[in-house]
Amino acid sequence: MSAGPVFLIDDDADLRRSTEQALDLAGLTPEGFARADTVLDRITAGFGGVVITDIRMPGLDGLSLMTRIHEIDPDIPVILITGHGDVPLAVRAMREGAHDFIEKPFSGAQLASIAARTLEYRKLVLDNRRLRAVAGQADDLEARLVGRSNAMIGLRRQIRTIGASDADVLIVGETGTGKEVVARALHDLSARAAKPFVAITCSALPETLIESELFGHEAGAFPGALRARSGKFDHARGGTILLDDIGAMPLDLQAKFLRVVEERVISPLGSNDLRELDVRFIATSRVPLEGLVAAGRFRPDLLYRLNAVSLTVPPLRDRAEDIPALFTQLLASAQARHSLSARAANPAMLAQLSGLDWPGNVRELRNVAERHALGVADLDGPSEDAAAMRLSDMMATHERKLLVDALIRHRGALKPVYESLGLSRKALYDKLSRHGIDKTQFQDSSADE
Repeated sequence: MSAGPVFLIDDDADLRRSTEQALDLAGLTPEGFARADTVLDRITAGFGGVVITDIRMPGLDGLSLMTRIHEIDPDIPVILITGHGDVPLAVRAMREGAHDFIEKPFSGAQLASIAARTLEYRKLVLDNRRLRAVAGQADDLEARLVGRSNAMIGLRRQIRTIGASDADVLIVGETGTGKEVVARALHDLSARAAKPFVAITCSALPETLIESELFGHEAGAFPGALRARSGKFDHARGGTILLDDIGAMPLDLQAKFLRVVEERVISPLGSNDLRELDVRFIATSRVPLEGLVAAGRFRPDLLYRLNAVSLTVPPLRDRAEDIPALFTQLLASAQARHSLSARAANPAMLAQLSGLDWPGNVRELRNVAERHALGVADLDGPSEDAAAMRLSDMMATHERKLLVDALIRHRGALKPVYESLGLSRKALYDKLSRHGIDKTQFQDSSADE
């Protein structure tokens, strides 16, 4: 496997460019980013590179970025760039999982040497994972897709079998079952693991711009196209494209996409040139596509092309025996993410969870684990302390629960939170401050604020 990429995040444009040049001269493959949040879409559990980030940046800082990266894969090496006064902070970060740190001012050759050694370390980690998977031993796939039910054992076996191939795959499963987790696992087990994984939600693409978003366009291709732009298919070259909810793709676009799948070529809007496209396609659907074909809403030839290899992700209600272990893992993850002390769920609570229907599947269970970690879920039954609470305390607890629920539901985006709760922006900030709620703990890279 060739050396993976070196992601460099620093809001200082001059320092970022000079450091990129130094890494490039040392034979590495650097890619610079001005903001930390733009990196997260490029990180998967099979990411074969290293991340070098400044600690102090506006928005998502280097330490928070490291935490988010280690939620995806705790073994991804993160190297921190520190100012003189940040050294104690960096030492603490080393204890919390940072791979190394380098203090400003530093030489490009020094950083390149650290990055090269770290890339070798990352390669060994991924090689060991692949060897364990081939030998049938426990690997990170079991951590990502938790469960000892026959359905989950069979699903993991299928993923290991077809992951290393280059075959296109159709993944079918209800909302919240973890279809994207399966898709990322397939990507990470393939030879494309070091290349981009580009997720495209077909139902969220603006209908008037959908072709431009996917295929790109030339300058002047349509009113407002002042300059040429690459599409999402271009961005994924060498990697994997996930087409989430492919059943929502308009029929006229399905015909053009069929040609892309069959011939692996694209033509940007406004151009007659054909460009070769080296990608693997993975599509997901919430319902079997045969029903959409029968209703005339999906092309049968596209279904046959995508359905050569298909996987079904079981709903949570069909593997109730997996719920205790899955909830325990989700709870531990939420507690670590919010820097909370570990608190196990009691057996009665786990039995209660196992008996529920979970229409939202793993996503719904994750939200319950999140609320339980934050102390706003009433799943353990009333306690004597709760019975003795004053009315004001009970109201405050209820208000905090409403705020946390809204933040989880809207992934930390504040505008829909204060609109859904009927608050002004200032009132929401005041309440978050009063309850000690950090909005950044709920945000992901898609949050709009």
